[in-house]
Amino acid sequence: MGNTGDEQQRGTSFGSNAAGYAEHRPDYPREAIEWALEPVAGRSGLTVVDLGAGTGQLTKGLRAAGITVIAVEPDARMRDELVRNHDGVEAHLGSAEHIPLPDASVDAVLAGNAFHWFDQERAFPEIARVLRPGGVVAALWNDDDTRVDWIAGLVRIFGWDSTTSPTDRLRQHPLFTELAHTDFRHGQRCTTDSMVARMATLSPVLALPQERRDDLLDRIRRHLNEHPDTEKGEFDLPIRTTVTRAELRGSGD
Repeated sequence: MGNTGDEQQRGTSFGSNAAGYAEHRPDYPREAIEWALEPVAGRSGLTVVDLGAGTGQLTKGLRAAGITVIAVEPDARMRDELVRNHDGVEAHLGSAEHIPLPDASVDAVLAGNAFHWFDQERAFPEIARVLRPGGVVAALWNDDDTRVDWIAGLVRIFGWDSTTSPTDRLRQHPLFTELAHTDFRHGQRCTTDSMVARMATLSPVLALPQERRDDLLDRIRRHLNEHPDTEKGEFDLPIRTTVTRAELRGSGD
């Protein structure tokens, strides 16, 4: 099934704070990117699509690894911010359901904190179309480690249901091999101000009326100022990076 209207609205909300997203959202660890691309790592001239690229957090890591990146992003404001921050990157208007590339033209399609927004019934065949034989599709997610007390406190403030991982929404598709999953430790150095600004880039916050949004961010700031692990105003945010990957099946599989 496709995304609901509410999900579609939230999924297109990020552009309203594109600059904040670019500044405060974390990147992805090098080892997570390497694991995602492991099945195609031996290919020369590796070309990877960053699908739902946003402002380029994943593009940054791919380029740092010397990989040719083609960014595909539907929101013009997010795409403009990506191009502004990543000089020379090839960036296209497009989506998971409409990738503006030729058939069998890339080695891998990666999505950073984006795959749960895709209409998977339409996205998987479109991803398969642009992949070369044996190519890889991989989804990466950065999730704050809710086992940490002060992060669990943020979850309570938001009222989030933290029992469902984004990977639980990924479905197996007959065009691809069985899904494989693994986790990596990651982190981000934050201040109270930057953490509040980061929370302001989340889709549930962006969807709130201004008064409720301000109230929520004020409560987050108070929580950070009062918790012993964060009250000094500078702290490490522990992140778990989850990666799911699969390979394109051959015609004889």
